Amino acid sequence: MSKKSLVILGASALVILLVSGLIYFLAPRLGDLSTFSASPQGSSRLPADTVQAKVIQIIEEGEITLGDNSPQTYQILLVQLLEGQYAGRQVIIDYGQRQIRPEGLRLQPDEKILVTVGKQPDGQITAYFTDYVRTNSLLWLVAAFVILTILISGWKGVRSLIGLVLSFVVIIAYIIPQILQGEDPVRVSIVGAFFLLATTLYLVYGWTLKTHAAALGMLIALLITGLLSGIFVNLTRLTGYSDENAMFLVQMAETQINLRGLVLAGMLIGALGVLDDLVATQSSAVFELRAADPELNLHDLYTTAMRIGSDHVAATVNTLFMAYAGAALPMLLLFSLSGERYGYLVNLEFVTEEIVRTLVGSLGLIMAVPITTLLASLFALYDQRLGSLRRYLGPDNSGSSGHSHTHT
Repeated sequence: MSKKSLVILGASALVILLVSGLIYFLAPRLGDLSTFSASPQGSSRLPADTVQAKVIQIIEEGEITLGDNSPQTYQILLVQLLEGQYAGRQVIIDYGQRQIRPEGLRLQPDEKILVTVGKQPDGQITAYFTDYVRTNSLLWLVAAFVILTILISGWKGVRSLIGLVLSFVVIIAYIIPQILQGEDPVRVSIVGAFFLLATTLYLVYGWTLKTHAAALGMLIALLITGLLSGIFVNLTRLTGYSDENAMFLVQMAETQINLRGLVLAGMLIGALGVLDDLVATQSSAVFELRAADPELNLHDLYTTAMRIGSDHVAATVNTLFMAYAGAALPMLLLFSLSGERYGYLVNLEFVTEEIVRTLVGSLGLIMAVPITTLLASLFALYDQRLGSLRRYLGPDNSGSSGHSHTHT
């Protein structure tokens, strides 16, 4: 095996270990934030008494019909609790007698699941199925993602993955705690977003002129996106109360949460993953064009780079729309079955919020292209006018393969 292959494998193992450690470190803390009540059907809001359990034995298996639904398989299971104050205790639970369950997903002995534990007035311990434990499967997916990223992108891929971990840290350690403490979600999100994206840009692309142009363009685009979000949240009279999670948050938080600001912050963060790619692409394109033809003036350099940018914007806006549409597919199907007029449905707040989120995010991305292109063109053509500051700004990094589509 070559030295390069060994280095890449070593870097892959290091990043996998780092990401896995982050998941292991954050899992219990995310669980501590989940103090909402659960339902027997399972919920994304895990309560404080939701713990891992291992299936010991399948006691009974059969078919049952719930309401007007088709017959489904149910299982009666003996499980051992692995966490919490009742760790080590064995209890009997059912899977499929009280909730609709997908066909073909039978539980097997030694499989780990999430159960919600309760105590009856007579002291009897009860538990019911909440969800599957998916940690190992997710770690395999993370490992595949890390290895392929590094194999294709090399050391730039390693730096990009480190930036990805940094993004998790900033969101979990800064943005979420600051909002929970009652700080303005918009201000917190702009500061956190700029910090993590600027750090990621410099980590991946280095201390160069084109990175400076991309970071500055990104900051201006973030501010414009925040301004547009505020304007259209007010115009459309969004309150932030359309999401049931927001209602639980208001009830459980110790400080007052600005739900309208939370909607704005969500719009900003939703556009981040594409924004860093867009500004890096445009800045890189400008410097590559400048290197290929040093005789280009400002007008020609800008218009040529904008032709590249217009293609990227067209693809990016469609990508953003399809991402939101994919996430909202069950809701779209429900609307089609309801037979309601779309003119009525678009006025419902939770529908309006998604429309505003998509369009405002797209407007911010569109504005990022001409802004970043202009800044990069000025940096590429007139960098010597910076005088003594020029030597502190790094090389222009033209003529190298500066851009990589590794999103953070």
